[in-house]
Amino acid sequence: MMSVSNCKKKIEDMKNEDLALYFLQQQIGSNDDDSSVDSSVPTELNTINSSGGFAVVSRDKLSVKYTNVNLHGHDVGVIQSNNPAPTNTMIYYFEIFVKDAGAKGHISIGFTSNNFKMRRQPGWEPNSCGYHGDDGLLYCGHAKGEPFGPTYTSGDIVGAGINYAQRLFFFTKNAQLVGTAYKDNTMNPPLFPTIAVHSLNEEVHVNFGQKPFTFDLKEFEAQERMKQQVKIEEIPLPPNLSYGIVRSYLLHYGYEDTLDSFDMASRSTVPPICIAQENGIDEQEITYALNHRKTLRQLIRDGEIDTAFGKLREWYPQIVEDNTSATCFLLHSQKFIELVRVGALEEAVRYGRTELSTFFGLPVFQDLVKDCVALLAYERPLESSVGYLLKDSQREVVADTVNAMILSTNPNMKESKNCLHSYLERLLRQLTACCLERRSLSGDQGEAFQLQRVLSAGKRA
Repeated sequence: MMSVSNCKKKIEDMKNEDLALYFLQQQIGSNDDDSSVDSSVPTELNTINSSGGFAVVSRDKLSVKYTNVNLHGHDVGVIQSNNPAPTNTMIYYFEIFVKDAGAKGHISIGFTSNNFKMRRQPGWEPNSCGYHGDDGLLYCGHAKGEPFGPTYTSGDIVGAGINYAQRLFFFTKNAQLVGTAYKDNTMNPPLFPTIAVHSLNEEVHVNFGQKPFTFDLKEFEAQERMKQQVKIEEIPLPPNLSYGIVRSYLLHYGYEDTLDSFDMASRSTVPPICIAQENGIDEQEITYALNHRKTLRQLIRDGEIDTAFGKLREWYPQIVEDNTSATCFLLHSQKFIELVRVGALEEAVRYGRTELSTFFGLPVFQDLVKDCVALLAYERPLESSVGYLLKDSQREVVADTVNAMILSTNPNMKESKNCLHSYLERLLRQLTACCLERRSLSGDQGEAFQLQRVLSAGKRA
């Protein structure tokens, strides 16, 4: 029977191994293509789902003309786009050019649902919204319009858009914003860009983005992002919060030299308060073995894997005592990668046979093993599909793993999950979760949150 002490050790080993497996799984997952982005966007008019003989669509499916004499209110030549407006963007927009206002100028532009009655003007029915040219009224879901903007006629360029960030429809005329209308929660996607003509010889051309818009959409988007940024900057924060978060990040990952420089530079600008106490940061957990973690990170970043292995066996033998662990696998695979990096292919093959062969057939390692071995098949491996292994980011994965494993040996560490991420990263993960939840509550409409894009924007600023 296993003793109590051995049982506890076994459980702790499993927890520690889970830490290393986490980094391994993150590495494998980070190289998958993101296929979640919907590429179906409006490109032309839908001639199949239209109002029939009241309008004629051009061969390029980007123009429509009313060719009959309307006798009834339902003799509308209405037509939707071939695809709905995308919902994974902050703003969607399209324009029409009124080539001819015809007999009465009963032209309209807007958005309608997929079950919209194709004999009615957009805005006259539920789940639709339209800006009408003959009276300048806005119709949203019923036949009674509201004062909105100027009329439009031959030669005018009119646009319609959805501002998902503000939950608004907006309309333009000749490059100027006319106004906005609240996008009701009942108007859920899919919503189709829609135009309608309703009197003899009315003709419009539609622009779904195949040529530049008259309205400055990029500037409009920039203004909307600035509004969001202003709201963020108005949120009050405790004093020295950013200082404490940055400092804890440097501590967590063992950047001792940078930490010393950061502290030195901050002495004259940051009030002398206890950052850990002020912001709930437990520095005792992340100052553990700081110099050892710094040394090992630098060795791995320099590609000195043998030396790193030697230091680990000297300082923390329990981390590398199981030669089939995820930590050892990442270190052995990195050694193989470093040999390929310097062109020592024969030595890499020998090393693979003696060390990597241990991991052949083990499902959790097989994807990365295959990628490592595949490096040998290319004359220019850096330019290949497995070239990511030769980048510095792969060294960082291994260094982060070793760093987490050392932190896990701290007897004062309250929770093993604290070894995985710094406080800054936990904050960013929380930000991501909140943004995803907010988008979910909005019916999955609006710009999909991408942390990397936010961080890149911050660097440019």
